[in-house]
Amino acid sequence: MSRLSPGTAGRSLLDDGRRTRAMRWVMAVMLFLTVLVAALGLGTLGAATGLDRQLAGRLTVQIFSPDDAAVARTVVAIGGVPGVVQAQAVPRAKMAELLRPWLGDAGLDADLPIPVMVDVDLADARDATADAAAARIRSLAPGAQVDRNARWLAPVRSFVLSIAWLAGGLVLLMATATSAIVLLTARSGLDTHRDTIDVLHMLGSTDIQVARLFQRRIALDTLTGGAIGTLAALVAVALVGSQIAALDSTLVRGVTLSLVDWLILAALPLAFALLATLAARIAVVGTLRRVL
Repeated sequence: MSRLSPGTAGRSLLDDGRRTRAMRWVMAVMLFLTVLVAALGLGTLGAATGLDRQLAGRLTVQIFSPDDAAVARTVVAIGGVPGVVQAQAVPRAKMAELLRPWLGDAGLDADLPIPVMVDVDLADARDATADAAAARIRSLAPGAQVDRNARWLAPVRSFVLSIAWLAGGLVLLMATATSAIVLLTARSGLDTHRDTIDVLHMLGSTDIQVARLFQRRIALDTLTGGAIGTLAALVAVALVGSQIAALDSTLVRGVTLSLVDWLILAALPLAFALLATLAARIAVVGTLRRVL
């Protein structure tokens, strides 16, 4: 059986001309967009997880009373409710700062009746625990308003999760498009080098051996172009992340990437190279078996 070296055969089947350069740039663009979308999905998923962790087991109590001593006793009593880990009143100065965008400096007026806000941390996030604690708090402070943070933030959490799911769907769409591009490239290479492949078959080469030549070239092009696109996307994500951190806004503070998220993004070129290799093998072997 006659054999060709992988390097020589690969260059003869898929030359290093315009097609190879175009393949690399296409893969660079695909990975650039994929990494950006994946970063958005991972960041929003982390934000949703952060909301669950911070607010799932928390209540906010509004106490309407002009008697500071009575309020202090009520806060201490709330801290002793079964299922409550901690109860802490929000200082009036902080409440005034929160109200400044709507009330201006009038929020600093000591005569202005502002309800006392009490942050209550629960031992767990179960509905039964929250409902029991809320009922006990209302009995201790008649007229108090008890809000469960997880309930009024549920629409925000749903919206954030929908963005994460949308990003995941777009990543799958990008992977599908990449597979389609590889299939078209492999079949185009087969048509272009049909005579060379016939000679290889007459010399004893099998379909699998021919497919390996395409696999190596396409995997190399995908990995090279993907690395370029991924590097550019990671730089863009880092720049956007620094701008988000500079905003110091509670609305976007949770949209951050962990070390695991960065590792996942960095591994995307390898994953797409493996996907392209598999797609090339399926396309070449399937086409050769139908034709020959």
